[in-house]
Amino acid sequence: MLGGLNKLLKKIDETGSVKRSKGAGRPQSVRHSDNIERVEQLALSQEDKPGTHLTQREIARETGISQPTVSRILKNDLCLRCFKKHCATELTEANKVARLHRACQLLAKYAASLVNFIVFTDEKMFTVAHTAHPTNSHNDRVYARAGTAKKQIAAARLLHTRPTFRRSLMVSVGVSALRTTSIHFIEPGVKVNGQYYREDLQMQKLLPDIRQLSDFYVFQQDSAPAHRA
Repeated sequence: MLGGLNKLLKKIDETGSVKRSKGAGRPQSVRHSDNIERVEQLALSQEDKPGTHLTQREIARETGISQPTVSRILKNDLCLRCFKKHCATELTEANKVARLHRACQLLAKYAASLVNFIVFTDEKMFTVAHTAHPTNSHNDRVYARAGTAKKQIAAARLLHTRPTFRRSLMVSVGVSALRTTSIHFIEPGVKVNGQYYREDLQMQKLLPDIRQLSDFYVFQQDSAPAHRA
């Protein structure tokens, strides 16, 4: 420990830095041009064929290179950007246009001083995923060349779509810039119609929670049939 510390202090005195000098250390034996090219081809294979890219672990098995070395090649030699995939329900073009239109209407209606007091409420369905090839969302990444913005990547490469009908559990919650309400679970088998939404979710759960957040608030919901009833 003392010897290592003395060497470090001497290096700082001589060079003004603790960085390794060029050419120091063991020569690279794996991170040569051929392996870098192989890793690049495997990491960027999804550019032309979405969904065919390999994870770092799969690239390591394919090439025989250790996973830490694959990681260093991707980060230091290729300077690739790493994007995480997200799950999303597939939307039609009509859905996208309608959502954009309503979002613009909401932005135009409220002044900036009121934004923090808007409480957005909605129900969310949590479903059990059944896929032929289970994936670890932490490791399922998409690599792109340096300087690539996320919006420049095709949505098909960044999203996992899912089927509509699966076992599910519905919850309801209100969210604002100030705080969130409690999460309210909806009993299995209960149909969220206008009466249930007004008398149970709104009057007994959501509104009492919201009033504890602030005396003044703007209650915001979407145009689901139960909400409009």
